[in-house]
Amino acid sequence: MSKVKYYYDKDSLAYRRIKVRRSKQISYVLLFLLSSALFGFLGVVVLLNTPFFETPKDRLQAREIENFKVNYAILNKRLELMEQVLSALEDRDNNLYRIYFNTSPISEEQRRAGLGGVNRYKELEGFNNSDLVKNTTERLDIIAKQMVIQSKSLDEITKLAKDKEKLLAAVPAIQPVKNEDLKRMASGFGYRNDPFTKIRKFHAGMDFSAKTGTPIYATGDGVVARADAGATGYGNHIVIRHGFGYETLYAHLSKYKARVGQKVKRGDIIGYVGSTGRSEAPHLHYEVKKEGKVINPINFYYGNISAKEFVILAQLANQENQSLD
Repeated sequence: MSKVKYYYDKDSLAYRRIKVRRSKQISYVLLFLLSSALFGFLGVVVLLNTPFFETPKDRLQAREIENFKVNYAILNKRLELMEQVLSALEDRDNNLYRIYFNTSPISEEQRRAGLGGVNRYKELEGFNNSDLVKNTTERLDIIAKQMVIQSKSLDEITKLAKDKEKLLAAVPAIQPVKNEDLKRMASGFGYRNDPFTKIRKFHAGMDFSAKTGTPIYATGDGVVARADAGATGYGNHIVIRHGFGYETLYAHLSKYKARVGQKVKRGDIIGYVGSTGRSEAPHLHYEVKKEGKVINPINFYYGNISAKEFVILAQLANQENQSLD
């Protein structure tokens, strides 16, 4: 039973009963119910976020999350080790294997390219541990790409190793004219005076002065690609393709001893010295190309001359005299 409340009426000098309207009573009840519901909701939220009232499922999920964090930490340690091993392998690949087999190293840009641009990890965002998961996933992708590149590189190195014997045989490694047959080393590689115009111009090979009919030797194994007089200035000339990017040219021949398509070995006689084409005197004009670019033949005479002979030959070749063609 609710308490009856009174107030003192000064006019009548008597106590009168306080009468509460029914609408006000209802509003008090509603306010009480609303506040009770609010406090009850807040109480539930607090209880759910405290460890004292965890459900078995909550505890299981918490343990799983901690296990995932530990596993990710272990995985990142392993990734770090893999990155170190892969980096060492890449270094040996570029600075040992590829140099040994005379092939270009793979650039850092090529090894690391292809992972920028579009946000490829957008679906991993918005979680409590997104940064950890994204970082690990990205590192895995980078390692996977590096391994693909390195695998292809090692396949190439393996092939080069198998072809090493062929490469050594193909490299133009001897003089095309024997020392005992030489009159003199007429002109070397570089800028020389033209014998006809007297203008200084680039001489793309070496001139070996010898008597007409002196044998000319193939400087490496290969296939005869040309044996004709169709190129301006060279007269009768032979071009041998050795493979591995190497090509040699022998010009101003008096006659041939090889035909187009013929396979030749290093040391085979392929023709004879002459003075055909744009030539001032009997000699052999000899050129070496690698990947289509002329290079100095002096760097390839290690197969049939001594160190002393090489020094003398290099000194003669470096003299800026007049060429014979």
